[in-house]
Amino acid sequence: MPLVSVRSVLPPGLRLNAVARVFGCLGLLAVGLLCVLSQSAVAGRFDYELRPRQVAPDTWLVEGRRESFSTTNGGNIVNVAFIVTDAGVVLFDTGPSLRFGQQLRHAIARITDKPVVLVINSHAHPDHFLGNQAFADVSIGALSGTTTQITQNGDSFATSLYGLTGDWMRGTEVVVPAELPPDNPLILGGHRLRFLAFEGHTGADLVMLDETTGVLFAGDLVFYQRALTTPQTPGLAHWRAELDQLAQLDYRLLIPGHGPLDDTRQAINQMQDYLAWLDATLSRAARQGLTMTQVMALPIDPRFDAISLTRYEFSRSVAHLYPGYEEAAF
Repeated sequence: MPLVSVRSVLPPGLRLNAVARVFGCLGLLAVGLLCVLSQSAVAGRFDYELRPRQVAPDTWLVEGRRESFSTTNGGNIVNVAFIVTDAGVVLFDTGPSLRFGQQLRHAIARITDKPVVLVINSHAHPDHFLGNQAFADVSIGALSGTTTQITQNGDSFATSLYGLTGDWMRGTEVVVPAELPPDNPLILGGHRLRFLAFEGHTGADLVMLDETTGVLFAGDLVFYQRALTTPQTPGLAHWRAELDQLAQLDYRLLIPGHGPLDDTRQAINQMQDYLAWLDATLSRAARQGLTMTQVMALPIDPRFDAISLTRYEFSRSVAHLYPGYEEAAF
């Protein structure tokens, strides 16, 4: 912000006396101080306050809030995680914006001086890949279906997220990932990483299992203590079948796409319980001929009271899914 000279705003020919010059200098100092304070306030306002915490050997989690997108949280509602291997850092998801990605990169640098050598995008929802821009110099991999979805929808996703979170998104541009490295499992820096392809959440959902530590990076195939989202699911039955497969994996710690980490193997059970209830509720409502508005007003089973955003996400799921249930019923 340029400083404005006191002389430039006085009428021509008006001479400043000594007192005026003193007050003019004080005014300039005040304007300069306001500029500094304003810049600091902006920087503070857009601080995601990312605090990685170690959850397993070499493994760090940055946990997002269990909220919906807002101008207050800037889209910081997603879990991202990284592994510090002997060969460098493997990052799982990059967050919702360029600013998030930049701050994430700084947060990783506080933990280790090793470079980020591989970034994984779990799927094509904007809170998981729009931080890619901060890692454009790194190899970024995803399922081919995810790459296609980001190519087709990335710009519209970014525009929508800007509308929800505002200037947190300023400067963010879509960086499309390449396909995953061909080696599966990938052995990197003393860690054996297995990549598994699923479809239940978006049609292209990547899960990564670190077989060395037993940590399962589940992406949005699993939500825990935060209601799941359904805008692109190929079907609740399909999702539930894949969760059955996921439950058979040999893991000791699960990092969901949203919500707290799970070291008691409860997250998948909670998902299955909620999906079964949601499916049964929508099926019954369609058979009864309820309107979408009536379905949205139905009570939610009290056993899901502890899950964040159940009413909000239930209403959204009704909007996404109910027409299909009506069609099947009639």
